[in-house]
Amino acid sequence: MRLDKYLKVSRLIKRRTVANEACDAGKIAVNGKIARASYDVKVGDIIEITLGARSVKVKVTEVKEVVRKEDAETMYSPVS
Repeated sequence: MRLDKYLKVSRLIKRRTVANEACDAGKIAVNGKIARASYDVKVGDIIEITLGARSVKVKVTEVKEVVRKEDAETMYSPVS
């Protein structure tokens, strides 16, 4: 699954266009490298999102095309 779509489906970022723009601006890193929106997300990837002063680091645990709002948090786990 594309990175921008994963960020939207997992609800880490609300809209896919915002996720796409964040990738283009270099604010999303996967496994320590700046990633493009077309990056293919795999289980085990570490995604770091830096938007403004807020920074979020998560590990991908599942990749699903469709997920309910209540189950979205099962797609990743926080990394400290």
